Amino acid sequence: MKLIIQIPCYNEAETLEIALNDLPKHIDGIDEIEYLIINDGSHDNTVEVAKKWGVHYVVNFKSNRGLARGFMAGLDACLRQGADIIVNTDADNQYCGADIEKLVRPILNGEYDIVIGERPIDQTAHFSPLKKKLQHIGSWTVRVASKTTIPDAPSGFRAYSRQAALRMNVVNEYTYTLETIVQAGRNKMAITSVPIRTNPELRKSRLFNSMFGYIKKSVLTIVRAFMMYKPLRFFSIIGGIVFGLGLILGIRFLVYMLGGNSQGHIQSLILASTLMILGFQTFISGLLADLIASNRKILEDTQERVRRLDYIIDKKKSDE
Repeated sequence: MKLIIQIPCYNEAETLEIALNDLPKHIDGIDEIEYLIINDGSHDNTVEVAKKWGVHYVVNFKSNRGLARGFMAGLDACLRQGADIIVNTDADNQYCGADIEKLVRPILNGEYDIVIGERPIDQTAHFSPLKKKLQHIGSWTVRVASKTTIPDAPSGFRAYSRQAALRMNVVNEYTYTLETIVQAGRNKMAITSVPIRTNPELRKSRLFNSMFGYIKKSVLTIVRAFMMYKPLRFFSIIGGIVFGLGLILGIRFLVYMLGGNSQGHIQSLILASTLMILGFQTFISGLLADLIASNRKILEDTQERVRRLDYIIDKKKSDE
């Protein structure tokens, strides 16, 4: 059983060694532990620090491509190196390395394919009250969209089995954390969470420049993921609301007409007709999107098979 711990890095020379020193060197049930960093266009000596420490693999981007792209590149590299379990953690030592054993244990026991680390958000000193509240709201929204019970959706401390990693396919460029949970929930993957510890803050988060930017990007990511995996429900809700408003206005006009007082309310009739047509068209769009989503599932299955064959071929070449 081979575990590879991957760390996305962007100018992390000051904190990377601290994070690496905190990682486990042995876990019961794991035969081999290796380490990989994703250098996301760093301008400092992040790579030199990693190589000096003894990191086994380095994935290099010439320019900064974002957390989501880095995460997927890391998964691909780990799978090509024969990882049975992949753990993702941060280079700023936010998470306690000893808790990696808690992440991989449900996978080793054959109970789950994805395990998310649940941070003690309310007890985290460097989280402002507003950020704590937004974290809870965001996680609740993801739970509704994904039909999972994950209490800390933005957590980047997580473990994937080889089977789950083969099925991951992140399309947004902001972050992988929210979309992968929605994808896992909608595809009926076995996903759970375990409580973990966090370390004191070494630097400010670089994921967003402002709280408003964080909210906007998170909402867009959740909505987009919901549209991709449950398009008929998404468009039916919107279409139903629009059609319902038009129906109410139409009934209102009929009441006035039956009372002989329809003059002056023609605008309501026009608006009602427009809303009902828009609502119906939105529902039709949902049907078309649902057909596209069905094709997407077929493509995802094909992609998984191609990836599996590709990694098998790579392994055979490396063994020769």
